[in-house]
Formats: sequence, C-alpha cells, structure tokens
Amino acid sequence: MTGPSSAPELRTGRCQCGDIAYEVTGTPDDPHACSCEHCTLISGSPAMAWVGFRKEELNWTGPGGEPTWYASWPTLQRGFCPRCGTHLASVAEDSAMMMVTIFSLDEQGGLEPVGHSFRQVAAPWLTITLAPDPLLQ
Repeated sequence: MTGPSSAPELRTGRCQCGDIAYEVTGTPDDPHACSCEHCTLISGSPAMAWVGFRKEELNWTGPGGEPTWYASWPTLQRGFCPRCGTHLASVAEDSAMMMVTIFSLDEQGGLEPVGHSFRQVAAPWLTITLAPDPLLQ
C-alpha cells in the first residue's frame, strides 16, 4: 500500500501562442489582484491576478526560453512573450519569489485571490468579493 505523495504539486503555464511556457512546483503564495498603475497599463484592465512561487521552483520550458523582461520600476522586472505579448511574470530584485499571472497557468484551481493591492486606486466600479484573509481572523 502506498501512502500520500510527498512530491510537490506541478503546475504548468504558458503565453497565448505557447512560445513561452513554464512549469512550477511548490506551494503557491499570496494569490491577489493588483490595481497599481503598472498592472492596469500593462494589462489594459482594472486589475491583474498574481500568485507567487519561489524563484528556484520555476523553470522556463517553452521553445522561446525565458520571457522578454521589461523594467516597469527600477527594482521590478516584468516578463512577457515577445511574440504574442502575453504578460506572464513579475519579479522584484530583492525577492525570493517570482510572481506569475494566475490566468497564464493551465489550471487555476485553489488560487482565488485573498487580497487586492492598490484597491484604493482601482476603478470605482470594480467590486470583487474575496475570501476572508485567514491572517486577519
């Protein structure tokens, strides 16, 4: 009889054209929406949905290799596909985490946002009901 697997969960993700793809293992961290000026301008939407994984747990696997990186802030790089333009990742230079866009993942189960960064500057008509933050209870 075999017990429960101790192998970390594997998730895969990709850009729209599939040229930039990745796989990530480990525990997802801080799934959240963000309405900062950078996220709204880059996405053309009122918010982007992010989730973090440790940098060493993410491997770029597609034929295009790593995304093209753009510095949207002096200490923040954002990764996108140079072929189709899909925004995939964000990483701060002093962080151990790589943030990926939740909807670039092939499976988004269990990644419902638990917070909303820059909610105070979000589009006033944007209302999202989020699960209670367990850290605030």
